[in-house]
Amino acid sequence: MIEKCAPLLSDDVIKRAEKLGVALLLDGVKKAKIDIPNGGCMDADVMPVDRGMCVVGTALTVETSDGDNFPIHVASYSFDADGYVMVIDGKGFDKRAYFGDLIMGACQAVGFKGMVIDGYTRDRDGNIELEFPVYSKGFMPAGPIKKNEGNINTEIMCAGVRVAPGDLVVGDSDGVCVIPKEYIEAVLTEAETKLEYETNRRKTIAAYREARKNGTELPQLAPQWVIDMMK
Repeated sequence: MIEKCAPLLSDDVIKRAEKLGVALLLDGVKKAKIDIPNGGCMDADVMPVDRGMCVVGTALTVETSDGDNFPIHVASYSFDADGYVMVIDGKGFDKRAYFGDLIMGACQAVGFKGMVIDGYTRDRDGNIELEFPVYSKGFMPAGPIKKNEGNINTEIMCAGVRVAPGDLVVGDSDGVCVIPKEYIEAVLTEAETKLEYETNRRKTIAAYREARKNGTELPQLAPQWVIDMMK
C-alpha cells in the first residue's frame, strides 16, 4: 500500500525542535503527561551511524521485513522528499542490511533529511563521508533482498514507538524520539520550559565552580526541589 505524504510540519515547529534535542523533548512528553508507547523514545540500540549526526523533520513511513529493501527503493524515488525523514519499520531483522550508501546517497539527493530504521545498515564509512544522518540498530554487511511492495505512508511501529506520517522525528547522539503531530505544541512548550531550567542550572554550577576556585562564598548548588524533598 502506498499513500500520499502527510503535510510537512511548519518551519516554526522544526526550528523550535532543533534547539531542544531528544532528551529535552522526551522530558517534555513526560511533563505534558502524554501516554504514548515508550514515551516516544525509540529502543536504545537505534543510534546514529556516527556521533554528532542530528536530524529534525517530518515522518515519511515505510514498513517492510526480512531484509527486503524494495519498499525503501520505492519510497526513495516516489515523492518530493524535501523536509522529510524516512522512518522504516524493518521489524528488527538482523540477517541482512536493509540499505547502504547508494540508497543513502539517493535519498540525500532527492531531499530527505535523514533515515531511521528498526534494522541494520551497511557501508558505514560511505555513510559518514556523505554526512547524511542515518540511525540504525547496527551494521550487517550481508545484502538485502528485493521482493515485496510493503507499505508506505501508513502508521507503523518502529523500535517500540508508534509512528504516523506527519509526526515529528528528532535524532541526535542520544538516539531518536517521535512526537505525534497532535501533541507537538504541548511537548515543545514543556521542553522549552525545561531548557530554561537547565540553562539556569548550568549558570549556578558555573558560579559554584568559580566561587570554590576563588575561595568566595558558595552559592546554593542543590536544586531547591532536592532540598524540599530531603526535609
